Amino acid sequence: MDILVYGTINSVSLALMGLGFAMVYGISRVPNFAHGALYIICGFVTWTLFQKAGLPYVLSIFLSLCVNGLLGMFMYRFILIRVRGMNISEIICSYAIGLAILEGLRWGGFRGMTNTLPVFMEGSFMLGGVPVDYHRLFLVVIGLLLLAGLWVFTHFTKLGLALQGMAQDEQAALMLGIDSDFMAMLAMGFGAVLAGIAAILILPLGNIVVESGYNVLIMSIAVCIVGGLGSWMGAFFAAFIIGFAQILTVVFIGSHFQMVVALMAIILTLILKPSGLFGRQKELEERV
Repeated sequence: MDILVYGTINSVSLALMGLGFAMVYGISRVPNFAHGALYIICGFVTWTLFQKAGLPYVLSIFLSLCVNGLLGMFMYRFILIRVRGMNISEIICSYAIGLAILEGLRWGGFRGMTNTLPVFMEGSFMLGGVPVDYHRLFLVVIGLLLLAGLWVFTHFTKLGLALQGMAQDEQAALMLGIDSDFMAMLAMGFGAVLAGIAAILILPLGNIVVESGYNVLIMSIAVCIVGGLGSWMGAFFAAFIIGFAQILTVVFIGSHFQMVVALMAIILTLILKPSGLFGRQKELEERV
């Protein structure tokens, strides 16, 4: 029962980490290697506004998500747009931005284990004989609601359909009058906000440290590669595969092998099915 409960919690956490990365790549085809930096900077901004500026916690969260969204759009509009379509340059450029943010935070004094965010709900309860705190339950509920909300947004709103059209066929979207660069910029903003939401939900369970940004980036890449690059639903299902595999590894081998599971998942997927579980692009290229 503990494997089932904590496997589900870990899987939803991984889905939240990778959702923004998958959405950005699916729409703009830009691999945002600054995703982990956007995740951690939202936590630091929230902590600064709440602890240093004395703002209410909810207002601090709202402002930090706004900052994240604007930062994501700024990154695309003034930097990534210049290298879009050049695959290696996109990776190098976005990773350089993320590296500058994370190491800039470290240089600015955000180091150690002293920065924490408060949980949304105190206390715990027993679920099938397994103790679960209320914040983790809140994380799972919000994660599932967020996924459902994204599905509704992309299927029943004008903007969501435009983003979905971009993801399916950019050339056809351009012929219909959709501005691809504007949509890609919005996708970067949405992806940054999703990274921020993941940070706000997950970081209260531990400490805000710069190293978390690198870990989140690796986990996001693993989830997206296993699920299929460009498929955010695939990323969600892949999160459950990797999430339960990590919990089983913790139970039977050791907690320090969790990252090894994510890296092995990437390697095995690239060997056995390069397109991922729900990806078809690579298979089409091979047939052609």
